[in-house]
Amino acid sequence: MNTSPRQINAAIQLLPLCEKIKAMLLIYVAIAVIRNSGLTYRVCPFETVVEGTYEQVMQLVKEIRDSTFNRGGDELVINLKLQFHRNEDLYFTDKTRKHEQ
Repeated sequence: MNTSPRQINAAIQLLPLCEKIKAMLLIYVAIAVIRNSGLTYRVCPFETVVEGTYEQVMQLVKEIRDSTFNRGGDELVINLKLQFHRNEDLYFTDKTRKHEQ
């Protein structure tokens, strides 16, 4: 088995539990954190998909949590979907390229 860090796909959905205007601000904060992470990402209507090692993705989730709390968030739900492959790096474009217009 290959033990080197593999690139995974992660879908991150942030659900701030607060009024709508503040929630949107916190979502924009989270997107800025993702943008500044250096990871490949794609913002989608319900979640943002990123590529990176497991460690990079978990660090990113921590940074999203910390940044949104620092900007006034009191309670958050962060939903994650993670895809791993034992021997291959994963890229979301491999899954989406054939469906893009």
